[in-house]
Amino acid sequence: MSLHGLYAQIAEQEWVDFPEGWLQGRTLYGGLAAAMMMQKAVLAIQDPSQRLLNASVTFVGPVKQAKVRLTAEILRQGRSVTTIEVRLWQDQAVQSILLASFGAARKSEIQVRQMPQAPDYPAPEQLLLFPGEQELPECYQHFQLAWADVNLPCSASTRPDFGGWFRFHPEKHSNRKFQLADLMALFDIWPPGVLPMFKKRAPASSLTWNVTYVHPLQHQLKDWFKYKVFTDHAADGYATEYAYLWDSENRLIAIARQTVTVFA
Repeated sequence: MSLHGLYAQIAEQEWVDFPEGWLQGRTLYGGLAAAMMMQKAVLAIQDPSQRLLNASVTFVGPVKQAKVRLTAEILRQGRSVTTIEVRLWQDQAVQSILLASFGAARKSEIQVRQMPQAPDYPAPEQLLLFPGEQELPECYQHFQLAWADVNLPCSASTRPDFGGWFRFHPEKHSNRKFQLADLMALFDIWPPGVLPMFKKRAPASSLTWNVTYVHPLQHQLKDWFKYKVFTDHAADGYATEYAYLWDSENRLIAIARQTVTVFA
């Protein structure tokens, strides 16, 4: 089943089967869980004049390869802003929650442009490409990651963080217009920023993930995007980081802040 087919299933029914090949270890890849909830939110609001402002995701528990239930509740619908909560259920328990705010454009005299400058990476074809021969969780087969700052996971590095290009794998996905749910699926695929400091393989997983949507998507699914992550603090088994996503024209598309649980 393609992502497009999954989104169509979400539009038609409350219980959905997500496609095989998207697990990250024993649980569903968090980006796909977020994508499913985002698609449910977009369908519930059904107002193209309102664009995503911010989304906050909490990954409550593991999601197995089985049917899930998606429920949506509009918490408030004002003249400009709509706030919605979407829950992903499995085994009669909430496993993930998305709280999102959508807003229509409003007149304002306030204009600030202090966005960070996009990194000047070499072309993706010149960089180390993942997945290659590396042994990675199965969800990585759906993407291509071209590492510009080759600070690789579990390499006992003395520093965190990295960056590079990334996109949906062109051999796994047909090209089409890029959707908001696709952004959630793509943005989460890079590992936590502290993973290069791991001396050996050990788990690390997202606990909370907050995404601020800056510029509207006007892209195709196979387009390349740029990524850079920065770790603020890591101690006592948790890390806090933020990340940027730019398109190939160096427009800032989204900003993420994440709390990660670290088992090393």
